[in-house]
Amino acid sequence: MRAAVIVVGGEALIDMVPVGTDNGDPAFAARPGGGPFNVAVGAARLGCPVSMLTRLSTDAFGEKLLAGLRSAGVHTDLVQRGPEATSLAVTGIGDDGSAEYRFYVDGTADRLVRAPALPPGTSAFVAGTLGMVLEPGASAYEALLRRAHTDRALTVLDPNIRPDLIADPDAYRARFWSWLSTVDILKLSAEDAEWLGGDVRGWLAAGPSAVVLTLGGQGLEAVTAAATIKAPPVPVTVADTVGAGDTVLATLLYGLHERDALRRDAVRALDEQTWRAVLDDCAAAAAWTCARTGAQSPTVAQLRGSA
Repeated sequence: MRAAVIVVGGEALIDMVPVGTDNGDPAFAARPGGGPFNVAVGAARLGCPVSMLTRLSTDAFGEKLLAGLRSAGVHTDLVQRGPEATSLAVTGIGDDGSAEYRFYVDGTADRLVRAPALPPGTSAFVAGTLGMVLEPGASAYEALLRRAHTDRALTVLDPNIRPDLIADPDAYRARFWSWLSTVDILKLSAEDAEWLGGDVRGWLAAGPSAVVLTLGGQGLEAVTAAATIKAPPVPVTVADTVGAGDTVLATLLYGLHERDALRRDAVRALDEQTWRAVLDDCAAAAAWTCARTGAQSPTVAQLRGSA
């Protein structure tokens, strides 16, 4: 098995994205998606060595997802397979480009993932979204998060809250707090942070070295024990916001990888200037994604404006 620097754990699903009408009826295109899938693909497109840990169906959609990972350069050694159906997310796009989702996840393949040993050489483990909600897979990813932290891998959590799928919000919030002692970087949208209670300083005190917040039209910020570092948004005409937060996380991983900072001690030692440079890249990458329909993420050349 090939060693992976970054292991991304979580669901890969099919986004049913509106693409106009067919004889007056709404028409949809089936596109690979899911927060962890998008993060793995985005980081790989930026040149990071990435392995995806998930469980895919053996159906046609599962084959499409597997092909999408491989074409982006994501290692698939840790991908498990099963005969169950692929999870679906039916996407609605608002007038402002914002996305809303309706999920179809009962009995699907990704919920049955097992928790294997992480491969030698794993420097970072990333988890979040539906993978940390839907059982029995959620317990497997939680176990991996705790194991990675014990093994001194950098741990990154992006809850990417989907309220419609959280049957008991209070129980989820309590579980979220229980994860924080094993999390080094917590990435949240402003909406996530509000839903979880907005206690950024409390979350930092519970374990993470940094909380990275995406603030929509207000840009991004990283909050550490020492400072709050802000990056302004990059002006863009928004096609839609699908996958923008995932692109931010992928670019954050790229920024740390490029600086040999995919380590707990290195993240703690990052100064304000370095954080600002990383966040500026995240803002530029998010703008690139928002200017295009669907969860498209840039290569390094596209991020730098040379392609």
